[in-house]
Amino acid sequence: MSGPSFHVKVPSSSLFKFPPDSAPPALPPPNEYSFGSPFPIPAKLYNQALSEKWPITIASIYVVTVVSINAYNRKQGNKPWAISKTGWFKAFVVLHSSFLAVYSGVTFAAMVRALSRSFPAIDNEYGLVGFTDALCKIHGPRGLGDAVTYNSSADLWESKNRLIQLGSNNLPDSTDVGRIWNEGLAFWGWFFYLSKFYEVLDTAIILAKGKRSSTLQTYHHAGAMFCMWAGIRFMSPPIWMFVLVNSGIHTMMYTYYTVSALRYRVPQFIKRTLTTLQILQFVVGVGFAAIHLFVSYSVPVSTPYTIFNTVKSAASALSSTIDSSIIPAATANVGAIIKKLAYRAAGQEGLAENVRNTQGEIFGHEAEKVEETVNREIRYRNEYKEIPCIDTTGQSFAIWLNVVYLLPLTALFIRFFVRSYFKRTSVSAKHPTHHHAIAKAGHDAVHGFNRELESLGENLENGVANLASKATKNAKKSDFQTPVKNAARTVKNASNSAAQKLKETPNTPSMVDEFDEKLRKTVKDGYDSPPAKRAQEIAAQYAKDGKKIPESLASKLQQALKEQKEVDPKVKPEEEEDSLLGAGDEEDGLSTTDPKEEGVSYAEKVKDES
Repeated sequence: MSGPSFHVKVPSSSLFKFPPDSAPPALPPPNEYSFGSPFPIPAKLYNQALSEKWPITIASIYVVTVVSINAYNRKQGNKPWAISKTGWFKAFVVLHSSFLAVYSGVTFAAMVRALSRSFPAIDNEYGLVGFTDALCKIHGPRGLGDAVTYNSSADLWESKNRLIQLGSNNLPDSTDVGRIWNEGLAFWGWFFYLSKFYEVLDTAIILAKGKRSSTLQTYHHAGAMFCMWAGIRFMSPPIWMFVLVNSGIHTMMYTYYTVSALRYRVPQFIKRTLTTLQILQFVVGVGFAAIHLFVSYSVPVSTPYTIFNTVKSAASALSSTIDSSIIPAATANVGAIIKKLAYRAAGQEGLAENVRNTQGEIFGHEAEKVEETVNREIRYRNEYKEIPCIDTTGQSFAIWLNVVYLLPLTALFIRFFVRSYFKRTSVSAKHPTHHHAIAKAGHDAVHGFNRELESLGENLENGVANLASKATKNAKKSDFQTPVKNAARTVKNASNSAAQKLKETPNTPSMVDEFDEKLRKTVKDGYDSPPAKRAQEIAAQYAKDGKKIPESLASKLQQALKEQKEVDPKVKPEEEEDSLLGAGDEEDGLSTTDPKEEGVSYAEKVKDES
């Protein structure tokens, strides 16, 4: 290739591997005490915190806890917990939100600084390729072809430029500047990853208020733990975008939370804007991350080549080239020449060939035979070679994890946007202008997105709650309790059937008395359950009205009494547990901590906003 070039192609299959290669370990930030790296972090601690066990464990516990407490709050009528009404709880909400607002703002500023120090100028000599190199390669000094990358095949770090030197232990030099990892991503990205675990307190605050944690919030918090972990652990190039955009949105979002917690009214359009920005970061993020897999470009690579030189002695040069500078030397060696001729005249050719001049060198045609040599020299020149944007299976894994996390949300949003856009640009629409239609379609898509996501979340919660309820009941059952409950259920069903036919049957006092006596005896012996009591009342009503119990009904009742005698009559069947699924408020993604909106259902909010 004659110069830098940009390419889009299908990524190599060698990049797709699960689990990905663990090498190389994440590189800690440089010890430079700057805004990009305020203080050193030990390499061991840095990588211990990036162990996969942390996001897997914490995210799993978080999701199960949220789903369970959401169900509990619904069962309790979404009543605020007592703790949420205390003064210290309200103070904690303000401190928590204000702390995250400030922290997110500092992280955003640090990432802006890192980008400004890593990106080439707009008018850089390599144009698009220069920007691509800055985005794809995050280690080493700035400059096209100067990056330090990890070679998985050779299991080592290397640079395409032979003049770039590695640091200690053959790792990228921590003093290199101009690439985003050393300029701030290593330090601030690591702490941003840790902050994802702390941010689950947002959900704890919402649940303590008796509200429902939205599906979007739960999904976002859990997914962000995994995505930030993978991005920093495998040093994947696109992770800087996640840190930059998410910290910027969180700065605005937690400022909004703080103001709301202080009981100040925030305009509704601000909340809508923040919700829209949150969703748009998913849409933009999934495309930005995925494109890294398909990009390659060419860089100058130091390529060796060999040249061969033929070297002759000064005496050989003398025999073939005569100029003014050689004449004095020849004059000074007249004695050596006479000596050589004398040896030859005497027939001593061997001695004549070894006569040396005043410089101690063999001269004459003998020098050409003895001292003509060929030297081999290796030199380097830059040749442009195509390289991929992504180098390791770990980097690729981090990207695919982000895509899997963001793609469902993106697809859902686009689905609602397209549907609303075509609806609003139809002939029957009142305002068919494209600008108006796009704005309204985006607004509708946000609401539709939230409604669909919350519906999916509630269905999941319902399913989990049902499974939990069944598991609890099964755990409480024993070998002798099951027939007791079956008997109680049989008596209850038979009693209800008897009540329906009470006025349709003729009188049979003897059967009524017998049935009533057996039921009374069962109750007296300890089987004091609501179904048995109900059956007793029905039997008493039969006796009072002088009605006959039908044969089919009497048979069912007698069978129920027989089942009761087969179990311990002192054991009382447990009451059927109340369903875990109750009605509760639904909140959209960013309205959960607004004290002005407590008690307002999601549906009412959507109606008001529309």
